[in-house]
Amino acid sequence: MRVEITVNGRPHEREVEPRLLLVHFLRDLLSLTGTHVGCDTTSCGACTVLLDGVAVKSCTVLAAQADGCEVTTVEGLGGPDGLSPVQEGFRQCHGLQCGYCTPGMVMAATALLAERPDPSEQEIRDGLKGNMCRCTGYQMIVESVQWAAANGGAR
Repeated sequence: MRVEITVNGRPHEREVEPRLLLVHFLRDLLSLTGTHVGCDTTSCGACTVLLDGVAVKSCTVLAAQADGCEVTTVEGLGGPDGLSPVQEGFRQCHGLQCGYCTPGMVMAATALLAERPDPSEQEIRDGLKGNMCRCTGYQMIVESVQWAAANGGAR
């Protein structure tokens, strides 16, 4: 089947198998490898992307379900001025450990700050539920999101 998906502002039209997962569409067909495949069961959140602005786990979304939608991956954040505030927050506050969960955490945090520009610590923790850090660096991740909220939010 043919799908048309706008990814990071660029339209892409591809012929895909009906069962192709969005994460594999992004990684294998578009070579956007910032979106990681972790558990393949929505348990870890490493594959989190924004689908029409909503954080979704791309390991359980079919590319066909994203047909006609806009997808933002970690590669689509930031811009000519550099990192997005969330990405910069992770850099400033050492929110990344091994880095495996980082793209998913950054995307989930971006969605959270778009919805709640000034979240409490508990709202950040609740907003990142479903995204796991195998290095257990959660406190620094929360501090990274707080830094981002104070320095530009979800831009």
